Amino acid sequence: MSSVAPPPFSPVEPVVYVLHGVPISDPYRWLEDQNSTQTRIWIEAQTRYARSYLDNIPGRDRIRERVRQLLDVETYDSFLKNGNRYFFRKRLRGQEQPRIYFRDGAEGEDQLLVDPASRGTGNYTAVKPLRVSPDGSLLLYEVKQGGERTGTFEILDVANRRMLPDSLPHGYLRGFAFGPDAKSFYYVHETARPERPFHRAAFHHVLGTTSANDKEIFCAGQDEKLRLAIVSGKRQLGFLVYRFLAKTRTDFYLWRMGGNGPAIPVLRDADYSFVPLFLGGRILAIVDRNAPNRRIVEVQPRKNQNPLYFNLIPKTDAPIRNWAVTANHILVSYTRGTRTQITIFDLFGKHVGEIPCDDRDTVRIVASSLDDDEVLLERESFTRPIETVRCPGSSADITIWARRSVPFDPDGYDHIQVSFQSRDGTTIPMFLMGHRDVLKAGMHPVVMTSYGGYGVPMTPKFSVFVAFLIKCGCLFALPNVRGGSEFGVDWHNAAKRRNRQVAFDDFLSAAEWLIHAGHTTPAKLAIFGGSNSGLLVGAAMTQRPDLFRAVLCMVPMLDMLRYHLFDNAHVWTDEFGIAEVPEDFTALRNYSPYHAVRDGTAYPATMIVSGDADQNCNPLHARKMTARLQAANSSENLIFLDYNELRGHSPVLPLGERINALTDRLAFISGQLGIPA
Repeated sequence: MSSVAPPPFSPVEPVVYVLHGVPISDPYRWLEDQNSTQTRIWIEAQTRYARSYLDNIPGRDRIRERVRQLLDVETYDSFLKNGNRYFFRKRLRGQEQPRIYFRDGAEGEDQLLVDPASRGTGNYTAVKPLRVSPDGSLLLYEVKQGGERTGTFEILDVANRRMLPDSLPHGYLRGFAFGPDAKSFYYVHETARPERPFHRAAFHHVLGTTSANDKEIFCAGQDEKLRLAIVSGKRQLGFLVYRFLAKTRTDFYLWRMGGNGPAIPVLRDADYSFVPLFLGGRILAIVDRNAPNRRIVEVQPRKNQNPLYFNLIPKTDAPIRNWAVTANHILVSYTRGTRTQITIFDLFGKHVGEIPCDDRDTVRIVASSLDDDEVLLERESFTRPIETVRCPGSSADITIWARRSVPFDPDGYDHIQVSFQSRDGTTIPMFLMGHRDVLKAGMHPVVMTSYGGYGVPMTPKFSVFVAFLIKCGCLFALPNVRGGSEFGVDWHNAAKRRNRQVAFDDFLSAAEWLIHAGHTTPAKLAIFGGSNSGLLVGAAMTQRPDLFRAVLCMVPMLDMLRYHLFDNAHVWTDEFGIAEVPEDFTALRNYSPYHAVRDGTAYPATMIVSGDADQNCNPLHARKMTARLQAANSSENLIFLDYNELRGHSPVLPLGERINALTDRLAFISGQLGIPA
């Protein structure tokens, strides 16, 4: 479907700046100012333009009704475990936002603790449980408005269902620990205080007192590129200090709760990953020092020296994805290719068993407690929505906690794995998923995505977006491009920083294979992705616009020469590099989607999604890219911006808005690929 009118006019006000002797033109720098009158008028015009198209796509009402059926189901998430008490979020059918509940005992009834609707602040208010006091009497929870990353933080007296006056104001909560007697707490909280905006410190607050009396117990310094976090133990705290330089550096300190002495340094200036955990009087940690796929060690502090590490669970040929410690066991989750493996060890590293994981599932450890051996797991597949299960320690006796009863009949649907050659000759695996008749043969509409960064593996997961499209006869393609960690840390490093183009080459090679193998044509191929995956599809469509009919690019980063200057994006320097470093600059400039747009090029139909509240991938990327593409495009394909003031990076929009947003995206893809609704 082509546009019925040209897009709104975007004034060109070029700013030319020089990096390493190279002049860089930025024609839409003015769109970086989110609150200027000019930008707000532009957003309003873009919104009217988008709605004039989206609201008139044939079959939209039928799409919306099906989306409502798929999304409006009972859900459970955000589990915390405290002995025999379970805290979690649950959303019932018809409710706009999930509420916080708890159960006393695995078979107990769900008891309501916090209902965001009762606050009277609208459907965009969301809550999430974060921490439980050691005795289970107090609950820390977060309150967000829209998709913001920041929030406010409140404490609930569980027995009396009473919110305490000891809240933390709007900001980033980087660390939190209840005192052992549940009469105080320790915290690291970043707020937008103009007098000390980058003061990175931990404080002690006694319940019932004012925050003005809070005592500073540790200070990491005052620098925007510092981050301080808390590791909680029964009687001691750990302070993790991160310095986000060209490579992240880490310090670790120990401090005894209630003590008056200074924190004792344990680790200084580590240039490797260090993730500690307290187990009684022991310190365990996951490290990647001398172990790219990571190992679990016991840490022995040494005075005035960095610690000794004793192997507890050695490195293997598969990367550690996650771990949990219970009363008697350490559970370690590995990714082996695209398969999940969860291995059980005793507290001293002896192998004692495995948790059975179906090869077709993705399984995650979501909650555990040091008081018993039970763990909660989530598992899902391409055709099975998330279900939560209980696993009692070393036993394989798994019982269902809750299923997400999405009305999707998996009968007749399946997936296969194929492989193709990328541009450098590397063999890349890819999932193809759809109805068995579609998988067998023939040319069909195809939707494709991947991620390609941060070591995130692409494993089978249920997607309402994909479920809708395969029911309409689409084939879904998920290539395991480099930048993930399916085949160890080398798979990640192959597309990291100055090698980022490798992930884009893999993705483009997947599209070429789908076409050459006869599965689809460029006129029937759509790609989608969000966040880092939004960068992936943005790079793909600017490098090979001829390969795709439609592009859905959500909450992306697209101006890679300036990404690190906004919000907290400088923490991603190790993943992407920064333009101030000459070698990084060359790589970034060569692929930065915003700078790769060429005037007079026929671009595919493109829907870019963002909103004011995104503090991860600043919405300036979406605004500038929309203007640039609209001005450069020579095709009749529609290019538009779907923008919402309250949309951000956090998936906390109310049900009604989620239904509307998914309807828009599916209507766009269906209309462009000619899929009957």
